[in-house]
Amino acid sequence: MDRLKVLTGNSNRALAEKIVDNLHIPLTPVECSRFSDGEIFVKIGESIRGSDVFIIQSTNKPVNDNMMELLLLIDAAKRASAKSVTAVVPYYGYARQDRKVEPRVPISAKMVANLLESVSLDRLVTIDIHSNQIQGFFNIPVDNIYAAPIILNYVRELAIEDLVVVSPDAGGTHRARSFSAQLNAGLAIIDKRRPQANKSVVMNVIGDVDGKNCLIIDDLIDTGGTIINAASALRERGARDVYCVCTHPVFSDNALDRLIQAEFKKIIFTDTIPLKRESLPQTEQLEILSVADLLSEVIRRIHFGSSLEGIF
Repeated sequence: MDRLKVLTGNSNRALAEKIVDNLHIPLTPVECSRFSDGEIFVKIGESIRGSDVFIIQSTNKPVNDNMMELLLLIDAAKRASAKSVTAVVPYYGYARQDRKVEPRVPISAKMVANLLESVSLDRLVTIDIHSNQIQGFFNIPVDNIYAAPIILNYVRELAIEDLVVVSPDAGGTHRARSFSAQLNAGLAIIDKRRPQANKSVVMNVIGDVDGKNCLIIDDLIDTGGTIINAASALRERGARDVYCVCTHPVFSDNALDRLIQAEFKKIIFTDTIPLKRESLPQTEQLEILSVADLLSEVIRRIHFGSSLEGIF
């Protein structure tokens, strides 16, 4: 463990501190500041020569600042003679731009992969990446870890009767089907269309939700429009209590306030993106699950060369 170093930028220090607590090692000191013109400056505060370095950094808002911090930290670690550098990016930004859907647009997720490889990153670890095919954008190992075990354990503790797991769109059907099988619950799918970015319209509900308790599950919630529209459609078709769960609480603008006003029984999410509990609305609707145990075990196994099969 003397050759294991964990450091972080400014994006999610609280999560990094939980991870090193689990690993029983100190967080490697890092200076991460700004010049007067906005340029980012980073400096690793101790020797990391010959060490396996893990950089904890989500690329949430401010996305570009956090991304640049990550790139600079990787470059600093490589130039400081680290044995290996692994970026642990719990939330991978730009993942929704994973293909060319109209003329004259970039494939931004691929460009970000190119940037990370350009600074000689050795490995990427992420959680519930929005599009699995992004792993193929890299020529280095990519471990896409699932938060499902953490979420499933919590949902089982709720002991919800007459449960139906709902996918908010056709793209999330595989995830919802897996959850429904492991919870021994029903399955429903929201048929929607998206006329423009961050806007969705529910067309139909596929599956029986009348008199059922519904759990809407998605990888991330941004503006909340998709989830709120889905909940409204479920209630119109006779659903009782509606729960929502996501891995990544992007929560742009006033999304969280809108979710609370939509009267979900529970709004469940993880700490891949930092949301300080004391700054959140005081309501029993909110439940934050930590991925720290999961990521600390991944880091431990990679450092010691153990298999990740059980975690997948």
